[in-house]
Amino acid sequence: MKVEARIFDLVMGFSFLMAVVYGFWTWGAAPHGLEPVGTVALALTGGLALISGTYFRFVARRIEVRPEDNSDAEVSDGAGELGFFSPGSYWPVGLAAAAATAGVALAFWHVWLLVIAVVLLLVAVGGLVFEYHTGPNHD
Repeated sequence: MKVEARIFDLVMGFSFLMAVVYGFWTWGAAPHGLEPVGTVALALTGGLALISGTYFRFVARRIEVRPEDNSDAEVSDGAGELGFFSPGSYWPVGLAAAAATAGVALAFWHVWLLVIAVVLLLVAVGGLVFEYHTGPNHD
């Protein structure tokens, strides 16, 4: 996770630096002074990268060192099971369709379709999350 934290730190530093450069550049070039939209967008991009990098840094402290974080690691150190991935789930297809419907609803600003898409998104996310949930064991 340290690698990911460094990547987001670089994005954060670049975004904040470009926000300052962009602010000074537009201050001198624009007839009405500072152009606020680009400056704020770059500053918010840096803030989002700061939040993500901080999260990865905190997670890196709590988990054991991964092969990606070890400079002396071999390729074989990363071998083994990485997690459980459902091979025959149809929920991701439904989730993609619901997200596409929400995107179309936002693009054409059909509020009725947006409400339907949000409900479909919630159902699809719930189905995906609880697909293998069997409930408490009452033996």
